[in-house]
Amino acid sequence: MSAYDRPLGEVKLLTVAEVAAIMRLSKMTVYRMVNSGALPALKVGRSVRIPEHVVDEYLRRSFVDSA
Repeated sequence: MSAYDRPLGEVKLLTVAEVAAIMRLSKMTVYRMVNSGALPALKVGRSVRIPEHVVDEYLRRSFVDSA
């Protein structure tokens, strides 16, 4: 079952601060990534939430071969 097949109630949503801590970035950088579309997110009122699987996928795609 992929992350997109899970019921929405099972999707773990992270705050911008949590994503910033995981990625060791500033919150402003995470907001810029969300606003540019580089990091898909949900907006509920004025709050931004990023699904955990989106962060995982972004980090996996960002690995660079060091050969």
